[in-house]
Amino acid sequence: MVFRRGKHPSPPSLEEAMSTAVFTVSGMSCGHCEKSVSEEIGSLPGVTGVSADAKAGTVTVAHELPLTDDVVRAAVDEAGYQLVGRA
Repeated sequence: MVFRRGKHPSPPSLEEAMSTAVFTVSGMSCGHCEKSVSEEIGSLPGVTGVSADAKAGTVTVAHELPLTDDVVRAAVDEAGYQLVGRA
């Protein structure tokens, strides 16, 4: 591959390399619920951030590796809650 001045692509920034997914989780009702779900999902490979909102019933997950619903479902189940699906 030959690169010419000004013609080669720049590497993606960190922001471009990360993705965000929002999931609906049932059964969360308090801060303890949010913490439990966040800790389980946060321990998954490639997850860089988790924000759970019990009132809205959602969990927002930032990740830099592919993240399947089945993997998230298993983590949510381990925390004692139910993944409904992507929001």
